[in-house]
Amino acid sequence: MAWLYPIEEFFLIIAQIGEVFLEGIAIICVFIGLLATAKLLTKLGRRRQKVEFPFVEVRLKFGLWLALALEFQLGADILNTTIAPSTDALIQLAVIAVIRTFLNYFLNKEIEAEIAMREKSQELQHQALFADERLRDKPDE
Repeated sequence: MAWLYPIEEFFLIIAQIGEVFLEGIAIICVFIGLLATAKLLTKLGRRRQKVEFPFVEVRLKFGLWLALALEFQLGADILNTTIAPSTDALIQLAVIAVIRTFLNYFLNKEIEAEIAMREKSQELQHQALFADERLRDKPDE
């Protein structure tokens, strides 16, 4: 079955290219999340009212980008594991899968709570409770 070796090499190269590509996307997601969070912090700092700083919103903003990066990293690790399924690669894959699962679970809980609070405040016709709503109502200076 010597004819299978070139096909195997071809798929090995494709998997390695895919792994590097997915890892690159994960890195880009982290930096975009950092920039988006910095932009939000800048806006919040300029328009700071006498209210408590919305750490939850800032955490959610960055956390969503981190969750997306972890998804891409998990894909890269899956490709790496299919190429060379060593014990270390399998452990790394399991750890990233667990971290991603926990992060997504808790982020979803926080997002659901934030949505519920927004809906409640809209029902009661309260002032905007969240920074992004306050910022949306005001033009940039």
